[in-house]
Amino acid sequence: MTSHVKPPTSVDVARAAGVSQATVSYVLNDSPGARVGDETRERVKEAAARLGYVPHASARALRTGHSGLVLLPLSLARTGRLAQDLLDEMGDELRERGYTLIQYGERRLKGAAAARSWAELRPVAVLVEVDRLSKAAVDLLKASGVKAVIGFGAERPSPLVPVSLYDQEAIGACAAEHLVSRGRTRLAAVVPREQGIDKMGAGRWRGVCRVAPGAERIELTFSEDEAARFAARSDLPDGVFAYNDEYAMLVVSALRDAGVRVPEDVAVVGADDLVIAGLMRPRLTSVHVDPTTTPGELITMIDEIIRGERAAGPWAVLSRYEPRLVVRETT
Repeated sequence: MTSHVKPPTSVDVARAAGVSQATVSYVLNDSPGARVGDETRERVKEAAARLGYVPHASARALRTGHSGLVLLPLSLARTGRLAQDLLDEMGDELRERGYTLIQYGERRLKGAAAARSWAELRPVAVLVEVDRLSKAAVDLLKASGVKAVIGFGAERPSPLVPVSLYDQEAIGACAAEHLVSRGRTRLAAVVPREQGIDKMGAGRWRGVCRVAPGAERIELTFSEDEAARFAARSDLPDGVFAYNDEYAMLVVSALRDAGVRVPEDVAVVGADDLVIAGLMRPRLTSVHVDPTTTPGELITMIDEIIRGERAAGPWAVLSRYEPRLVVRETT
């Protein structure tokens, strides 16, 4: 027969540290205003560590009125280096304010069906791609106790929720304006076939078309073979915006393998301005995107919305990302 060991409780920690259960709660939850001496704090923490005590999330939710969870539903798109760095910074900022950032959920769900799966965890906030939301989804989340629903990846303000704007068309237009200024007249834009980033690629292509009407749309998977077939064409464009730095590196490599000179024959622009853009040869011209608010400032605003200290409803813009060009050798 398997024996089950009962997990330690706050009562056990209090007994081991020789303090009250309330003192244990003050110390382990960093309760503001609690007058507990340093020696007592250390004794409580030592006892908790020795016993293997971990505060129960459900009990904290009952005490504070919320779980402290900030939910980030998983996206169809793979997470790149820039996005991961941003998530790491946001996670650190949230942790300092007593929240826990978690990534969760079925990647393809959207609307009310997605909202029901998110609401089951009783998060205090949901940060999600704005195109996965509907009015029914937002209403359901609010009814379940979610204090803040924030839309990410929006190209314009939303009638449903406050958003962080990331204008894909502006990125494409920035690249195209540079290519035109370099005398390029036959522009093309790469639109990845990869699900999740195909929509972003289409948005960037539309931005190129805003500057150069009739710009060619090149649908491409991240494949050396497909890039080689493009590079072997006899009717190559003379300026390519390659969606991002990774696709740009793929295109540049294929062009050079085919004996096409970069930038003399074909100029190439990427986006994201990754560190490797300045390390490859020729060095890659790239669209850098600057946030108007730091991750810390954005999390402060979200915290204020959760606490009811900031009014931010539909059509509100919490932050935006502005494109600028970093010119290097591929143009």
